[in-house]
Amino acid sequence: MSSDEGGVFRSGPKISPEEQTRDFARAQVRAGLLDEAGVLSEVTEAVEAELRVDDPQTVAAELVATARAELADDERTWPDPTDYERLQTAFAELAASDVVVLQGIADHWTANAELRRRAAEGRPPRGVAWFTAPDVWHAVDHGMLEVNVWHADSANVAPGDGLLDLVVDTLGRHGLPAHFDEGRVEVTASWHRRLTSSAGPAAEGTLAR
Repeated sequence: MSSDEGGVFRSGPKISPEEQTRDFARAQVRAGLLDEAGVLSEVTEAVEAELRVDDPQTVAAELVATARAELADDERTWPDPTDYERLQTAFAELAASDVVVLQGIADHWTANAELRRRAAEGRPPRGVAWFTAPDVWHAVDHGMLEVNVWHADSANVAPGDGLLDLVVDTLGRHGLPAHFDEGRVEVTASWHRRLTSSAGPAAEGTLAR
C-alpha cells in the first residue's frame, strides 16, 4: 500500500490490527500535533492495545520511522505553498480579527474553557474556530477539514452570521474553498504539513491569535 492510500479512518473486516496500527502511526506523524516523544508514546500505546508483540516500543519506533520516511518522500511532490501553509496564514488573519483559533484540541470543553478565560479577563473574543485531532487526521487522508465556529457565548454560527461570513471569506481568499454544512465549516484542504514544521499547535490547544 502506498503512503497515499488508506488512512486512520479505514474500517471493515479486511483491515488487520497491523494495518490499523500502521495507519494510526501515519496519522500521528502527518498531523504534526505532537513532538517526537509524544508521537512515540501514542503509537506505543496503540501497539500495546492492538498487537501481541514482546517489545511494543521498538515496534512503535519502527512504525514511526517508516511513516516519517514516507512523508519525506511525499513532500517532494507537494505544491508550494501547501494547503496546510495556506491554513496557517488564514488562521493568523482570523486571529488578527479577534477570532481565537484552536487547532487539534481534545474536545469542545477546551474551546469553552478558552472562551471563559477570555471573558474572565474582560476581553471576550469575537468568536472561536476550533477542531480536534481526529479532524486533522481526516484532512490528512481525505482533503477536507471540518472546523467548528462559535460566537463568544459558545453559540454556533448560522447562515447569515457575520462571523461565519468572515471565516468562510478569509479561507477563500487564501485559496481554501469553504462552506457551512450541518453545523460546521467544511474546508477543502489537505493537511500537508512538512516534517520541517515545528511540532504544534499541540493537542492540548496552542492558540493562534
